[in-house]
Amino acid sequence: MGLRSFFDRIEPNFVHGGKYEKYFPIYEMVESFLFTPKTVTTVAPHARSYIDMKRIMTYVVIATIPCILFGLYNVGLQSNMAIQEFGPSGWRAGLIGALGIGFNPNNPLANMLHGLTYFLPIYIVTLVAGGIWEVVFATVRRHEVNEGFLVTSMLYTLILPASTPLWQVALGISFGVVIGKEVFGGTGKNFLNPALVGRAFLYFAYPAYMSGDTIWTPVDGFSGATALAVTASEGVGQLGAYGITWWDAFIGTIQGCIGETSTLACLIGLGFLLFTKIANYRMVVGCLAGMIGFSLLLNLVGSDTNPAFATPWYWHLVMGGYAFGLVFMVTEPVSGSHTNVGRYIYGALIGFMVVMIRVVNPAFPEGMMLAILFGNVFAPLIDYFVVQANIRRRARRV
Repeated sequence: MGLRSFFDRIEPNFVHGGKYEKYFPIYEMVESFLFTPKTVTTVAPHARSYIDMKRIMTYVVIATIPCILFGLYNVGLQSNMAIQEFGPSGWRAGLIGALGIGFNPNNPLANMLHGLTYFLPIYIVTLVAGGIWEVVFATVRRHEVNEGFLVTSMLYTLILPASTPLWQVALGISFGVVIGKEVFGGTGKNFLNPALVGRAFLYFAYPAYMSGDTIWTPVDGFSGATALAVTASEGVGQLGAYGITWWDAFIGTIQGCIGETSTLACLIGLGFLLFTKIANYRMVVGCLAGMIGFSLLLNLVGSDTNPAFATPWYWHLVMGGYAFGLVFMVTEPVSGSHTNVGRYIYGALIGFMVVMIRVVNPAFPEGMMLAILFGNVFAPLIDYFVVQANIRRRARRV
């Protein structure tokens, strides 16, 4: 029995037609979490696919689990290593000390629990702040709360630094949900990725909290450059002097946003999304081809003044948010291209742009966020030209 039937039995028209009708979206949101239909149509002509929105969103959240788990470990690892030098501080240190967990970076459990104290507050604030806006718009438009926010909230949390102030977390997700999605009609109608819109807003509104050497490891007094920052200023050859190897970057035991550091975890998620056919491989192939091709071109051209020109493609793959963006943002079906040829072009454009921004633009060492948003803007235009080319080709046959 669904919630509507249950309440209607208690009081007729409790939800529909009664004085509580305005709270209908809240009942729908609770029901979407607690109840599922007894039967699902799986054959033609009623349905073309058994994959519905709820299943798509559930699969994407499942795909993020490796990034979440490793993100907890790495945030705790980086924090515990810094605490060995600068000492503990703040309420998290008091909580961990009271539990008797300790700050040993060689203890995986201590790292996981320490990382959880950063991840959980950010995620809870994201759910509360973004969920309020979802309910507000669902109430005004008189429809159920869509499951799309579950993915948006998780991705948004994973692309933030662990040191992000909670009030900025709430502000960013509010901007992403309202400006990035709801003003265009809600889930399925947005042409920009809402999580990236919220992150971009924070990046440009509060750059001191989103970039620099002091934000990645949330320990007072600690400062350390990321692999991208070192590459942009000194070249990829100097990463060894900072104790960063390619294998460290691939596994993810380096500084960065909560869920973006591990290329391995991202590839595990990509394998799951490709297996379940949620992600389209054409976008992945296009993005890799664009990144590899332009990187090789810049390596060939070279530069006497810009050491980033010499960055090999396999370093671009494991640095910054490239792998995370490739898996969870580039393949996002709503804001990307919808034609098969257009998907290759769309992915290649993003791959080209991320290398362009990282290497040529000195102001942004990380370019994946801006490259994906740039691709989102051009996705409809790409599809338009692909469709027009198909029309002209078929017209010539006639």
